[in-house]
Amino acid sequence: MAVWREPKPLILASQSRVRQALLANAGLSFEAIPAAIDERAVERSCGLTTGGEIAVRLACEKARYVSLRSPGRYVIGADQTLECDGRLFKKPDGRVGAAEHLRALSGRTHALHAGIAIVRDGRLLFEDVSVARMTMRDLSEDTIQAYLNAVGDAVTTSVGAYQLENLGVHLFSRIEGDHFSILGLPLLSLLAFLRSQGLLSL
Repeated sequence: MAVWREPKPLILASQSRVRQALLANAGLSFEAIPAAIDERAVERSCGLTTGGEIAVRLACEKARYVSLRSPGRYVIGADQTLECDGRLFKKPDGRVGAAEHLRALSGRTHALHAGIAIVRDGRLLFEDVSVARMTMRDLSEDTIQAYLNAVGDAVTTSVGAYQLENLGVHLFSRIEGDHFSILGLPLLSLLAFLRSQGLLSL
């Protein structure tokens, strides 16, 4: 059952299959149009330093980019950053980079920031950031290599070299935070905003 009331579907400015699945499972009509922005250039130019601020700024820029090319449409932008002991992590560059990430995160608690923005005709309507605290097990080198062998190239698709919805769950001893935000989309705050605007039938 689709609960989206507008005649034209939402736009998700992301190619993330997980984010798309979350929207689909929530009954939202949407299409995915990835934003062609240089994320590293945005980070350098914005002057922001905290993971939460950067996640929101990137979400806004992605949504704005697609919105300016999609008149009248509601566009959702989303981004995640990972911060541990003052270090901001990027997506790993191959297996060697993923192994280095896992060694750095092993036995520590890191913050996973999920930023979201909604833009229409270039105007920001809503933004939010959610933070989850993720405590990774102490990982032996054998465990790291076994995980990398099992997961394959997927380790390069997320900032922490893990997908919690898949084999990445084995890496953790404790998780504090909203499940949807950990997967990359603060769905509850998104739905609350859309509901407040009369855009949903539920």
